[in-house]
Amino acid sequence: MANSQEFDALRPFYAMEILAMAKQKEAQGIKICHLEVGEPGAQVAPEVRDAVAHALQNEVQGYTHAKGNASLRHGLVDYYRLQHKVIVDPEDILVTNGSSAGFILAFLAGFERGAKIAVTRPGYPAYLNILTSLGFEPVEIELSAAQSWRLDADAVRQTHKKCAFAGLLLASPANPTGAMIEREDLQAIVEVCRELGVRLISDEIYHGLSHGMPETTALEFGNDAIIINSFSKYYCMTGWRIGWMVLPKDLVRRTEMMAQSMFISAPSLSQLAGEVALKCRPYYDAQKAHYVSNGLVLTRALQEMGFSNVCQSDGAFYAYAQISEFSDDSVDFCQKLLERGDVATTPGIDFDRVNGNKFVRFSYAGSRDTIEDAIEKMAGFLSRPL
Repeated sequence: MANSQEFDALRPFYAMEILAMAKQKEAQGIKICHLEVGEPGAQVAPEVRDAVAHALQNEVQGYTHAKGNASLRHGLVDYYRLQHKVIVDPEDILVTNGSSAGFILAFLAGFERGAKIAVTRPGYPAYLNILTSLGFEPVEIELSAAQSWRLDADAVRQTHKKCAFAGLLLASPANPTGAMIEREDLQAIVEVCRELGVRLISDEIYHGLSHGMPETTALEFGNDAIIINSFSKYYCMTGWRIGWMVLPKDLVRRTEMMAQSMFISAPSLSQLAGEVALKCRPYYDAQKAHYVSNGLVLTRALQEMGFSNVCQSDGAFYAYAQISEFSDDSVDFCQKLLERGDVATTPGIDFDRVNGNKFVRFSYAGSRDTIEDAIEKMAGFLSRPL
């Protein structure tokens, strides 16, 4: 029988719950400004659409190798060579059903059941829910606005001293803050993990979306970390459910066997789409420029409206803002903003179960019209008593 405490530790994914509430209002004919989910508003590149349409008409779509099509894995080898000057063995790459499957496989293949795995707080809510569902014990490392929401090697060492953990999962750029770790700081984290015998999982799903800071993969400092990436964010492919892992040699076969049984293979059409998308960076860089511009507009407006601890992100497409001037309950604030202002946002409690009641995350991955409309509606909402 499952331990009830594991299920008691589960929490709603509030971004998706707010989205569901917003969809209900839209079904009534009400226009909603969506700033709640981290989902690019742009289509995939035209070349991707053309290739998929041709394959759908002319090719049988069946199971692929559990590790993914060789052509896609070789395309990812080229990606690491061109973007990071790193040589990766295609046999160490495993294509996944989105990054979510990658996290499940990383935890199950990389650690003994019940192991302690450290994550940052605030952080992506699915980390905690997946870990507890699978029987692992999360260890949270608290970050703050005062340190620009960035993890460093000292925090890793100090937390490990208090509560030894077997794994560390970090993201750069991060969700919900958009914070990025500088190259030398990431190298220091990699080195302290080796020193402590901690297996590193590097969540790199927002790579490609830096607002100017150079992006660094943990692979630049060796091949002992588990790398998780996705086509969802930079490549505008959230609904295609396609991602990948780069695995240390000692985990490749074990992870492949788990993937065979759990997922069989990633969708064949999505694999083709990803393979073509890798060659369309000019199109996707143009989308990123649009996000950066949106972020500047939204960040400035939030500051002017009275939100605090909000600044332009290092990467991704989020603004994480403190709402203490307006409320001490982020869930209530977001629900009222949706009910009365027709703007959907995500409460900070999604990302930080301790201090998240003071924060809200805003996604600026949509259109400029959506951002400007949302700013006007939020200003009107905040002008009235909550």
